[in-house]
Amino acid sequence: MKGSSSVGNHLLKQQNMIMILMLFWFTKLGMVLGHNHVLGVQPLSKIAIHKTLLALDNMAAIAAAPTLLGISGEDTAWVTVKVLNPMPSNDDWVGVFSPAKFDSGNCAPAPDSIGWQETPYICQAPIKYKFANHDNSNYLKTGAAVLKFQLINQREDFSFALFSGGLSLPKLVAVSKNVRFFNPKAPVYPRLALGKSWDEMTVTWTSGYDHRDAIPFVEYVSNGGEVRRAPAGTLTFNRNSMCGEPARTVGWRDPGFIHTSFLKNLWPNLRYIYTLGHFLTNGSYVWSRTFSFKAPPFPGQNSLQRVIIFGDMGKAERDGSNEYADYQPGSLNTTDRLIEDLANYDIVFHIGDMPYANGYISQWDQFTAQVQEISARVPYMIASGNHERDWPNTGSFYDTPDSGGECGVPAETMYYYPAENKAKFWYKADYGMFRFCIADSEHDWREGTEQYKFIEHCLATVDRKQQPWLIFAAHRPLGYSSNSWYGMEGSFEEPMGRESLQKLWQKYKVDIAFYGHVHNYERVCPIYQNQCVNEEKTHYSGTVNGTIHVVVGGGGSHLSDFVASPPVWSIYRDRDFGFGKLTAFNHSYLMFEYKKSSDGLVYDYFTIHRDYRDVLACVHDGCEKITSAT
Repeated sequence: MKGSSSVGNHLLKQQNMIMILMLFWFTKLGMVLGHNHVLGVQPLSKIAIHKTLLALDNMAAIAAAPTLLGISGEDTAWVTVKVLNPMPSNDDWVGVFSPAKFDSGNCAPAPDSIGWQETPYICQAPIKYKFANHDNSNYLKTGAAVLKFQLINQREDFSFALFSGGLSLPKLVAVSKNVRFFNPKAPVYPRLALGKSWDEMTVTWTSGYDHRDAIPFVEYVSNGGEVRRAPAGTLTFNRNSMCGEPARTVGWRDPGFIHTSFLKNLWPNLRYIYTLGHFLTNGSYVWSRTFSFKAPPFPGQNSLQRVIIFGDMGKAERDGSNEYADYQPGSLNTTDRLIEDLANYDIVFHIGDMPYANGYISQWDQFTAQVQEISARVPYMIASGNHERDWPNTGSFYDTPDSGGECGVPAETMYYYPAENKAKFWYKADYGMFRFCIADSEHDWREGTEQYKFIEHCLATVDRKQQPWLIFAAHRPLGYSSNSWYGMEGSFEEPMGRESLQKLWQKYKVDIAFYGHVHNYERVCPIYQNQCVNEEKTHYSGTVNGTIHVVVGGGGSHLSDFVASPPVWSIYRDRDFGFGKLTAFNHSYLMFEYKKSSDGLVYDYFTIHRDYRDVLACVHDGCEKITSAT
C-alpha cells in the first residue's frame, strides 16, 4: 500500500506537471499569435475568401448610394447599401472590395502553403465587412437589409458584394455597381514626425500619384512669413516586398505612393500652416486640405512641454464593421480622447502595434485615416512592435508570424522616424527638455549588439543640464510587468529584457522607461535589480536612485490579465484602456499622468522634483570614478 501510494503520488505530480506545462505552452502560443489572440483575431483573416463559390442569383440585389464621393474634397464618406435576398440566412454578409473588380484576374501565384488546388475565383480579401442582419432584426423574415458603411479614399473604386455561406464557405450572391471618390489619387492622411535636426519637421502622406505623374511638395507658411515650398520624395512597396502570407496573397493591396517632405530651418515654437501639393504633368495642381503644426522647441528650452505615450492601439471601424471579433475594442475611445485634447499636448509616441493589420495591407490606410486629426497636427512618433515586424527567418529577434508577412515593410515605408537605417527601428528624439531613446524590441538589444551600442550612445550623449528628462521606450516590456504570461514564466519581464539594459538605465540615470505589448497599465516603483530603491509612491524629490518603469499598452487592443497578487514593486495596475501623459513644467519639475480612454480622467500619477545636482549625484552602480588627489 505504501508503495502504491508513492506511485500514485508520483503519477499525480506528473499529471500536475503536464497540466502546468500545457498551460505554459498555451500561454506561449497566445503570445506567438499576438498576446492571447483567442480574444481577438484579425477579422479579415476569418474569411476564407479563396474558397468562394459563384452562386449569383438574379432575384437577389445589392445597391450602394451615393456612387460618387468626395465631391467637395472630402476623404471620408458614408455609403448606404441596400440588400434584397430571396433566401436570407443569419450568416449572410456584405464585403467591401477595393479595387471594385475582384475576380480571378487579380490573382497572383500562391505559395504551396496556401493549399489552393486551383486558382480561386476571388483571391483578395475585402477591406471590411458586415453581416447582413447587422441592425436589421427582420432580415430573416423579409430578406431586406439596409447597411451603412464609412469609406475612406484609398485610391481605387469600390464595390459591395453579398455572400451567403458564412465566412468559412462564402458563396457570391450579388455584386453592386461601383462607387468611387471624385479624385481617388488625392493627397491624404498627413503624418508629422520630428526630423533629425531640432529645427526640422517631416510630413509624410499617401496619394495615387507616382513621381512620373506629378511632383509632390509641401507648401507652408508661418504667421506673417513668406510662403515656402519643400520638395518631397516618393516611395512605395509591392507584393514581392512582403515576406509571407497573407501579405503576399489574400491580404495584399497596393499601398499607393508614400511621400515625405522635410521642412527645414523652422523657427522654434512658431505655428505653421501647410498644404500637401502635387504638380501634374499637364501643368495643373492638386491640393489637400490645409493643416497646421507648431514647430519644435529648441533642445533645452524652458517652457511647458507635454507628451502623450501609449502602445497597442490598433484600429476600429466607426460603422461597426469588422467588430465581430472584438479585435480592438478601445481603439476609437483612445483616438477620440486624443482628438478632443489636441490643444493640451505637443507630441505623441505610439510605441508599437499600430493597426494590427497582420498582413491585410488595406488596414494601414484605414489606420492613417483614423489618426489623421492627430498626426496632421502634432508629431506622431512610432516604434516597432511584433505586429509590424516579426516573421520567421527574416532577422527579427522573435521568430514568430505576428506581422502576417509584413516583416516591417509597411510601417517603415508609411511613417517617417529619424533612424539611421529604417530597417533598424531605433532612434533618438530631442524635444525641448526631453531626450527620448526609442529602442526596437524586435531586434536584439543585448550587450555587444549594434542596438545596445546605440542605446548607450543615446543615453550617454544627452546634456542633462539642458535636457534633464531622459526617457527610454520600447514595445515589449524589457523592464518589469506583472502580466499573467510573464508571471507564469517567473521573469516578470520579456525574457532577457533587463539583464543587459538595467545597468545602462542605472548608469545614465534614466528617469522613466515605457513599454507596450501588454494590454494594460502598470506603474513600477523606482527600481534596480528587482529592488525598489525609493520608498515614496507618488512625489519623488531629489535623487530618485532608480528608473520608474511604466507599461502603457492599453491603447485599444483586447486587454491582458495580471497575475493575481501584485509583486512588491508594482505600485498601480489597471486592466483598462488608457494612455500616459508627461508634462515637463521646467528643468526641475516633471509630472506623469495615466488617463483612461473612456473618460479622459486621471487615475494615476506621479511627480519628480529635483535639481541638476540631483542628476549628478552618485547612485548605486551609477557613480563617476573619483580620485583622492587634490
